[in-house]
Amino acid sequence: MQDKDRVLSIIQTYISKMPSLPITVSKILQIANDPKTSPSDLNQVISLDPVLMGRVMKLINSAYYSLNNQITSLVRAIIMLGINTVKNLALSTAVLGQLAKKGSFQALNIDGFWRHSLCVGVTAKLIAIKRKKDPKQLEEYFVAGLLHDIGKIPLNNKLSAEYVTALSLTDKEHAPLYILEERTMEVNHCEVGRLIIKNWNLGPVMEDIVFFHHFLDAYPGAHRDILLTVAAANFFANTYQIGFSGDRYPEKLPPYVFEELGITLDDLEAMEDKANSEIDKAKIFLSVSV
Repeated sequence: MQDKDRVLSIIQTYISKMPSLPITVSKILQIANDPKTSPSDLNQVISLDPVLMGRVMKLINSAYYSLNNQITSLVRAIIMLGINTVKNLALSTAVLGQLAKKGSFQALNIDGFWRHSLCVGVTAKLIAIKRKKDPKQLEEYFVAGLLHDIGKIPLNNKLSAEYVTALSLTDKEHAPLYILEERTMEVNHCEVGRLIIKNWNLGPVMEDIVFFHHFLDAYPGAHRDILLTVAAANFFANTYQIGFSGDRYPEKLPPYVFEELGITLDDLEAMEDKANSEIDKAKIFLSVSV
């Protein structure tokens, strides 16, 4: 049993030493949330960071989007895909650039973890597509799914022995990982993930998804639709063991999740082939970020 204050101090120190996100990302988030923002405004900010701009353009022209023609102008890409989509591309590639490093993984397998994360991202997006959500909002579902488990990274890195214990207990007791995290370390990956989101000022949507994706009944906020979607996608990824996040025995979802989303377990099962195909396309996010 760990002392929670000591564990939080270790985690807080680790997070405070994480490299800051490029200042460009903060500016992107700020102007993208302004309803008066134009494509040229966003282009101007992203263009200040040539590395980030190159990553975003590589993503736009990848198989992930399967566009018919090569896009050479960022402004044209923003017009085609929308400000919110390009904002989320920039955000995700910047965050992954800081998190998707092999040195951050001592207990969990890095490839299994990121395949799981990509699966939750693409499945959340597929659910949103099935539900005919605004195309300009789809990438927000993907990024929320992609980043939902980022709190596991500091736990892997700084408390790896305890994390191995938690992982072994999940197999022994057939219990969800976050419960065993709390028992062995006094904190869970949801709490730790929220500390990262706050440290990087990634906004209330990401904060809610990261903190509440295992605590749906306690959620009081305004981003319920995207939270339930990510929870359903996470359940799918764990149940079908696409990738591995340490959670072989996830809790069953409350029936209201499916009722509110208007989908069924059969709908999720039918997405398996498409999800695997989309994961292979979405691997570009990792390759351009690392």
